[in-house]
Amino acid sequence: MLVEQTKDYALFVLDPEGRVMTWNPGAQRIKQYAASEIIGRHFSDFYPREAIERGWPQHELKLAAAEGRFEDEGWRVRKDGSRFWASVVITALRGEDGKLLGFSKITRDLTDRKLHEEALRQSEERFRLLVDGVVDYAVYMLDAEGIVSSWNVGAERIKGYRRDEIIGKHFSRFYTADEREAGRPWEELTLARRNGRAEDEGWRVRKDGSRFWARVVVTALHDAEGQLRGFAKVTQDLTQQRELRNLQRAAQQVNEFVAMLAHELRNPLAPIRSAVQVLQKLPPGDPSVPAMYKTLERQSGQLARIVDDMIDISRITRGVLEIRKQPMELAEALHAALESAAPEVQARRHTIEVDVPRGGLQVSGDLHRLTQVLTNLLNNAARYTPEGGRITVKAAAEAGSAVLRVIDNGRGISPELLPRIFDMFVQGRTALERVGGGLGIGLALARRIAEMHDGRLEALSAGDGRGAEFVLRLPLCEAASEAATPAREPAVGKRHAAMRVLIVDDNNDAAAALELLLRSLGHETRVAHDGAAALATAGEFAPDLVLLDIGMPGLDGYEVARRLRALGGRRFRLVALTGWGQEADRKRSEEAGFDQHLVKPLDVEELSRALAPPEAGDDRNGATLH
Repeated sequence: MLVEQTKDYALFVLDPEGRVMTWNPGAQRIKQYAASEIIGRHFSDFYPREAIERGWPQHELKLAAAEGRFEDEGWRVRKDGSRFWASVVITALRGEDGKLLGFSKITRDLTDRKLHEEALRQSEERFRLLVDGVVDYAVYMLDAEGIVSSWNVGAERIKGYRRDEIIGKHFSRFYTADEREAGRPWEELTLARRNGRAEDEGWRVRKDGSRFWARVVVTALHDAEGQLRGFAKVTQDLTQQRELRNLQRAAQQVNEFVAMLAHELRNPLAPIRSAVQVLQKLPPGDPSVPAMYKTLERQSGQLARIVDDMIDISRITRGVLEIRKQPMELAEALHAALESAAPEVQARRHTIEVDVPRGGLQVSGDLHRLTQVLTNLLNNAARYTPEGGRITVKAAAEAGSAVLRVIDNGRGISPELLPRIFDMFVQGRTALERVGGGLGIGLALARRIAEMHDGRLEALSAGDGRGAEFVLRLPLCEAASEAATPAREPAVGKRHAAMRVLIVDDNNDAAAALELLLRSLGHETRVAHDGAAALATAGEFAPDLVLLDIGMPGLDGYEVARRLRALGGRRFRLVALTGWGQEADRKRSEEAGFDQHLVKPLDVEELSRALAPPEAGDDRNGATLH
């Protein structure tokens, strides 16, 4: 009854040679043969031709007879020729004397399961091919502990590891050393485990140690019971996109900088032009003349400061900014900075409170550069504080450092801007709001100069409208006994023995102005506006000093200098007068034979030093001119 009522299994008996002896309804349902059609026939009728040709049915019986039992899965054939996937168990039947009586055979139709498994296998294979074919993304699997368990072609291309090099290794090696020490890889897995997914952008490390900017998505993988089985991780290399964004941002900053530069240059140029026009109309001795001269001096100084800041930023970028340290009192730099910032502070009617000791804060520093830092801080406070504001400057010794604070009650610094306040061109306002606010390079320059003094510059603010505080920290001198070098007496207006000076400049106005200045100091002058005229005039005039512009059409200043040196004869000094002031320009001037290199706009003190006769041992002994 059990056999006859079983329909999900084919249950039948074979004789020792493999002929069918019994047949149940399940066998008829699965294999389609009626009992009368199949009993007495060899069971190989149920096998595909290729299995029969290789003798598989006989092999099954041989193994079952030898081992008592044989199991197999494979394709079988129904009466109509269709195939089905069968699970087969063949058991040897023996009598009490051990003689082989035949075989029982149980066959189950597993076609649906086989098709499902094949569909799943094909799906997995398609997914594997898809993942392996992706070259723009690193797609790989991690186990629950973060060990790499799969690796695609994109991962090999982006990260540099071959499959056999990385499978079995922990994924933390893809992170920078700092992030590994901070536990960032494990935090990422914890976040994905908690939320099901984690996303991040940051620096990652390739096999060769190079870094790339990555966007990462980590997805937690759970089984049907909800147990964590691992993580799927997708990484995209966004280095080029990040560089493009940075370039676009830089281009925008450059455009804004050029616009602000044009505005900042026009600011002093406007009163300069106005003062010149007024002077043209005023009679000699008019009481307004001195005021106009002061305007010209003040505004031309502002132009010079703008150019100097730009040159200094260029030097810092290239790592060639020079710092000349000597023991000095910080109060000395502050006094000079207060004088420099006075026009800005007074124009906005601010009140300045200063609480800085005259002595006891001796640092090893460059007086000019530290004055530049403090001037930038004071001007910054003045510009970003509404009219009539209050600026406080105080300093004290703290834990081996001289600490100077510039505090204002102005517009403050927003929290999102504070981390970037020392970046280039950052001012935190729109272009229209920044009118009169400088070029946005002062704070960047100030911080770098502070760092070059082994100090640091910090910015503090409680937020918009709540003022700002800038803190400069510099190490105190270990031995404060050595006094700072006293300031040199300005040489402005100092007269030297009358000299014969040849001025060579293709800018007619510049040459004429310099000639008037030199004549007012009692010197005899000649002017040439190109290289050929300079060579001709030098031979006729026999100058003691040649002030030679470098950037001229035709024969440039370097070539004129070389030819003047080649003339020989009467000795004279050769001084470069140029707008090019980089270290490479000075070196090139020296190689061309110049004794000194002066940068436009020419300071009267620098001109006075150039006019001073060389002292014993001075290398400015000059050339010889016949």
